[in-house]
Amino acid sequence: MKLKVLVTPGDGIGSEVINEAVGVLKDVMAAGGHTLELDFKRIGGVAIVADGTPLPADTLAAALESDAVFLGAVGGNEFEALSPDKRPEAGLLGLRAALGGFANLRPTFAFKETVVNSPLRPEIIDGTDILFVRELLGGLYYGQPRGWDRAKGEAFNTMYYKRDEVARVARVAFKLAQKRRKKLTSVDKANVLEVSQMWRATVIEVSAEFPDVTLEHQYVDAMSMHLMNRPRDFDVVVTENTFGDILSDESGVITGSLGMLPSATIGGKINLYEPIHGSAPNSAGKNSANPMATILTAAMLLRHTAGLDQEAAVIEKAVRRVLELGFRTRDLVRHGAEGYTVLSTSDMGAKVRETVKTLLVSA
Repeated sequence: MKLKVLVTPGDGIGSEVINEAVGVLKDVMAAGGHTLELDFKRIGGVAIVADGTPLPADTLAAALESDAVFLGAVGGNEFEALSPDKRPEAGLLGLRAALGGFANLRPTFAFKETVVNSPLRPEIIDGTDILFVRELLGGLYYGQPRGWDRAKGEAFNTMYYKRDEVARVARVAFKLAQKRRKKLTSVDKANVLEVSQMWRATVIEVSAEFPDVTLEHQYVDAMSMHLMNRPRDFDVVVTENTFGDILSDESGVITGSLGMLPSATIGGKINLYEPIHGSAPNSAGKNSANPMATILTAAMLLRHTAGLDQEAAVIEKAVRRVLELGFRTRDLVRHGAEGYTVLSTSDMGAKVRETVKTLLVSA
């Protein structure tokens, strides 16, 4: 098969981690006799500097002509004084809207090899396997009106959803739950927010289409606590944009690092793939960032866009094998931990590629 991917490394550590993941992607595609066509474009802060906009027209055009978009990360300290519509993150929001993906899949897992890195007790998190389904095109991030009147000292954002927007992401979540442990948790704030009341009512309506899936509801504040004290109780979790962003980032505590968490955005014209971590500008250029989330994101790209499930599984197995052998980036070694070999970003990428090749030969 032929796969055309637009790569947008972005800012900070984005180019460092994306380079390692692209290397893995190339190896896997070549080993299977597939053709991988890559195009590289700017987005975010680097695009602001070079092109005067966080989402250049040629980047958007290339994205719409690709089979998938593979993003590093956007953002930088030097852009914090800009208005929200001018900052690097505006480029990402614009890209998401243009591609049309409304369901952001964010898996959270506790590998037995990394539970020691979490501040939570191993007996609480070991075996955790949660798939967050975050609605990505509505809520506070896109709702209108919005603004900041500096003269009046007032700012406002609007949480807004239509029933159909809730229903479509709920259906994605129910279908994913059918393929897993057949349990869906819907997270809202229905005791306070009318938007959440509509969210809950809509999810209940959609649940009638999936009688084999058990549905439960959690308030977002309670859910944030449950994630820390009983994460193994959850399977698929569906929620709105802001809650999904916060809860899935919080779940990085379970894995011990945001550097282990990938994501895929599906449901639109073209799927978008990105690790959930940010650009980490203070770590940029140090060759110390964890590329595992981006490498695992490459596996999601192969699974959801290319339909190459076996190849995706090889990448995931390689990541676990490298961890089993005691290799870590610095974020995966808690203070005082011993017995691990700490690798740079590039060395970790090389170790994963080496392991992928070995697994492909033995497959």
